[in-house]
Amino acid sequence: MIAFLFPGQGSQAVGMGRAFHESSPAARAVFEEASETLGVDLARLCFEGPERELALTANTQPAVLTTSVAAAAACAEQGLTPALVAGHSLGEYSALVFARALRLADAVRVVRRRGQLMQEAVPVGTGAMAALLGVDLPTVGEVCAAAAQGEVVEVANVNSAQQIVIAGHRAAVERAVALARERGGRKSVLLPVSAPFHCSLMAPAAEGLAAELAAVKVDDPAVPVVRNVDGNVTRAAADVVPFLLRQVASPVQWTACVERLAAEGARGFVEVAPGRVLSGLVKRIVADAPALAVEDPAGLGRARAALENLT
Repeated sequence: MIAFLFPGQGSQAVGMGRAFHESSPAARAVFEEASETLGVDLARLCFEGPERELALTANTQPAVLTTSVAAAAACAEQGLTPALVAGHSLGEYSALVFARALRLADAVRVVRRRGQLMQEAVPVGTGAMAALLGVDLPTVGEVCAAAAQGEVVEVANVNSAQQIVIAGHRAAVERAVALARERGGRKSVLLPVSAPFHCSLMAPAAEGLAAELAAVKVDDPAVPVVRNVDGNVTRAAADVVPFLLRQVASPVQWTACVERLAAEGARGFVEVAPGRVLSGLVKRIVADAPALAVEDPAGLGRARAALENLT
């Protein structure tokens, strides 16, 4: 049994999706529909940039979603299909599109607005995020409590047992980084992001997103979707929107997601473009399961060969 993993914001790179666009009619159709929906040439943006334009949150989110869904469509076209799916943050929308719970046109519109709302929730420069490596979750909780000093600093992503991302007010995040180093952290670094995602400072974005999602038609997923908020499984349309709204200001429980995928029977994992971060994290969480990144047709060929007996 195979699970597809869909990456989130931060995985973007100029050139992403070009090879699938050139080789796969299914992938090309995804780019064309998304571009027509937004009135933006997403193929040009993804393939040519410029990087500063691609990095704008309102552009990044639909661009990454489109690239991921296009890559997954190319995989399906070649007979590589999942029994389960999950996505990291923004990637949860890509997973829901692939699972046919959300329509592509609705999803690209919603995530573009989601990006705008998340950026608007906290003035640029006020918030920050940092990755704490080599510090366990209980210690990170203690570090955040000590560093807050009346401000917000909270766990934002539990990516693996030893890779935890925090978010909040910049000064509080910087204090937490310093404390984590004092507590034996191997490495703690501020991340180059424009807003403190997945913490309580994002609550205004969740409120704005509710109106966007209220207008979207939702169906039961064709394959189960393991969700970020609690690592449980969405199998019914009624669960889609409530958990997407909670996701905005809640930590991404990625370790729990991967563990749940494995518990549901996943024996192989495929990260469907762009990037290789999620497949790398899988290897830290489920050590004995193959995890492959599919960013282009060559990667798809390697994945098909490696997972031949798991489909």
